[in-house]
Amino acid sequence: MAVQDALPGRVGSGGFAALNDQRVRGAIFQVLLVIGIISFGWWIIHNTAANLRAQGIGFGFDILFDSAGFQINQALIEYQETSSYVRVYFVGLINTLVVSFIGILLATLIGFIVGIARLSTNWVVAKAAYVYIEILRNIPLLLQIFIWYFAVLRLLPPKREAIDLGPLGLLNIAGWYAPKVIYGPGFPIMLSALIFGIVATFIIRRWAYKRQMATGEQFPVLWTGLALIIAVPIVSWFAVGILMKGAPLSLEYASEGNFGPRGGARVYPEFIGLLFALSFYTASFIAEIVRAGILAVAHGQTEAAYSLGLRPGHTLRLVVVPQAMRVIVPPLTSQYLNLTKNSSLAVAIAYPDLVSVFAGTALNQTGRAVEFILVTMATYLVISLVTSAFMNWYNSSVALVER
Repeated sequence: MAVQDALPGRVGSGGFAALNDQRVRGAIFQVLLVIGIISFGWWIIHNTAANLRAQGIGFGFDILFDSAGFQINQALIEYQETSSYVRVYFVGLINTLVVSFIGILLATLIGFIVGIARLSTNWVVAKAAYVYIEILRNIPLLLQIFIWYFAVLRLLPPKREAIDLGPLGLLNIAGWYAPKVIYGPGFPIMLSALIFGIVATFIIRRWAYKRQMATGEQFPVLWTGLALIIAVPIVSWFAVGILMKGAPLSLEYASEGNFGPRGGARVYPEFIGLLFALSFYTASFIAEIVRAGILAVAHGQTEAAYSLGLRPGHTLRLVVVPQAMRVIVPPLTSQYLNLTKNSSLAVAIAYPDLVSVFAGTALNQTGRAVEFILVTMATYLVISLVTSAFMNWYNSSVALVER
């Protein structure tokens, strides 16, 4: 009996017998890990607070509601010198999100085009894509920003002169004077028509997919969607204009003046230079990701599509790319995150992004580095987590479903 009690792992063998249970040990280790992380975090906070007190520096986020006292040349929301640092934060945040979002769209478009061109049977097209990729991805991004801003955009005409881009506006060294959108009283109706067209397109797309899976018949989703998204708002524009005797949406074009163009919506050269540098640089990496994803698809899939009578364009769009997306999306997410974080290099050319105006100018004025850096770090963390969550959802939606 004494021998049986001495055996490990038996019930009633003593207080240490529970440690032989893997679940109990796992729970204990997790509790110890949480205690260690909390203790380490508390030590950092306590040590930082003590150092700040020793140097006579206060800590608190009430400083964010003080008046900033400086001007920002590009603010997409209302901003004045008397605005608070909270307003500065939102100005920088919106500028960062705008350049990142447009940069992601442009980089994706260019990357897919160059990646597919890299696999072209045309020798000139394939080599041109190869040269583009090898040159742009091996030149530092900061240097490319300088090239676009100081070497390309500085060659544009002076302020009193401008390149006439026709319906796209005017372009000179001071920036791009794009057409400015003027909203009329019937704009909400036109916007509702646009939303209706988009929602209807998604519904038709889902119906067409189920119909194709059931019957094998295809439906022209692309042309139907374009008709709904474009034609419906145009019809509503004419209808609202006739009923309300005024256009719900109009454009104001810039005109040349003695001291430069007047009117329109000015897009500053700092934004243009940063956008082009981020887009073309990131597109070189996306192109290689797209090429790898296409090569990952078995060649038999292409041969099977050709045997069914599909043309190369349809084969690429309907067979190859959908299967390649499961390989493309995970590394593509990393490139989207890199582009967003690389936008912080805007401080080099004075583009008023979050790092430049909030973690830069505002921090230097107040001297409250801990608060401003914490807010900036938390903001980029949230942006990255939201981007990753969206891309993970998209990745799961394009994953192959086993039958």
